[in-house]
Amino acid sequence: MGARITVVKTSFHKDLIARHFPEAAASATPCPEFREGQVFEIHASNVVCPEGFCDYAWSTIERMVGRACKGEQLMWANAFPCCADGLRPVTFHIEPIEDERTSGD
Repeated sequence: MGARITVVKTSFHKDLIARHFPEAAASATPCPEFREGQVFEIHASNVVCPEGFCDYAWSTIERMVGRACKGEQLMWANAFPCCADGLRPVTFHIEPIEDERTSGD
């Protein structure tokens, strides 16, 4: 088994940034780490943060990815977690997949 992580939405709350960090509002941008449609695949034998994945976001979703790698179906709320950045959140879809390296064994 393994898990697929798909970036389904990147959000940007410019109004909150302007209200709470007015000095940074002009230069603030959406999260530069992800783009919608990006896909990362994790193999159950090596559940580690994928190359190019934000460590901050990984710490938020790692447990759910591990469960998906075990073949567990996630509840809808767990299958669509987002990173903990409340100003520039990124929403992911996590789903279990057959791991090509172990299928057919």
